[in-house]
Amino acid sequence: MIKRLPEKRGFTNIFKTEYNIVNVGRLAIFPPGTEVTPDKLIEAGLIKTLGRPTKILGTGDIDRPLVVKADKFSSSAEKKIIAAGGKAEQA
Repeated sequence: MIKRLPEKRGFTNIFKTEYNIVNVGRLAIFPPGTEVTPDKLIEAGLIKTLGRPTKILGTGDIDRPLVVKADKFSSSAEKKIIAAGGKAEQA
């Protein structure tokens, strides 16, 4: 039976959480001192929906202080935001 249906192998986690992914380098479009929320990310076109939680990843560089509110942060993203003089807050 397994050899007849090879595409049915494996496991699909039905509880997997899909995130809206935003890299730190993409946050440079906001002016310094801005509070970046998921609503502002939608307005800027960086994410498509509020139906998923938002996660900020550490790819890229940021040179301005921003207050970023998201559901999750990678450790490198949090360090880069704080090093630029901003804050990384859990929403």
